[in-house]
Amino acid sequence: MKAGAFIFVPAILCLIMASCILPGSGITGEKKLLLYARSQDLYRQGRFRETANMLAGEKMFIPALVLRGKAEYLSDDLTAAEKSLKRALALRSGNAEASLFLARLSRETGNKKEAQALIDKILSDNPSDIRALRFAAELARERGAAGEAASAVLLDRAVEASAESAMVFLDRARQRWTGGNSKGALEDLGRAKTLLFHDSPVMKAVETLESIINEIGVTS
Repeated sequence: MKAGAFIFVPAILCLIMASCILPGSGITGEKKLLLYARSQDLYRQGRFRETANMLAGEKMFIPALVLRGKAEYLSDDLTAAEKSLKRALALRSGNAEASLFLARLSRETGNKKEAQALIDKILSDNPSDIRALRFAAELARERGAAGEAASAVLLDRAVEASAESAMVFLDRARQRWTGGNSKGALEDLGRAKTLLFHDSPVMKAVETLESIINEIGVTS
């Protein structure tokens, strides 16, 4: 590891802790972050119940509360998930991830009015939130013929936002590649492809650059 990294990593840890933990919470800093990192690994492996159990004692660290709520939701423990997600939102009302999962939970439990209010809040803060736009389109479509037009408009906005997000990954991929990091460039191109339709002009640009990098060879 380069010398500068020893300064950079603690600085990032401090920034995360300062922005996500309330004063006086008694958090033991690095220990909590390490626990959170381990729980993220379990979550990525689909081990949702284990993730929730690992974070069971968390009360103030917002990212951990959100992750626990998501894991509980995906474990079908909706009562626990609702408590975790609402606690996270009580600490930070603008947390889009917690709002989105709570909206999904609300729809599943028949409270579509609350689901709509949560999604509207996300979109008022970020009109280009792709997942919120897609979910809002689903809610609109569930209203039947009256909601079809609104659903189409929301999906059009989601398509536009997806293309814009993909362009950001494409721009960074180009920068990484010209800087000698073709592996990082390919990672960005892969992310861009997940956001795009196959017939999108941006997809063609992504695939062209991907092909060039693969032909020349991958460097770290």
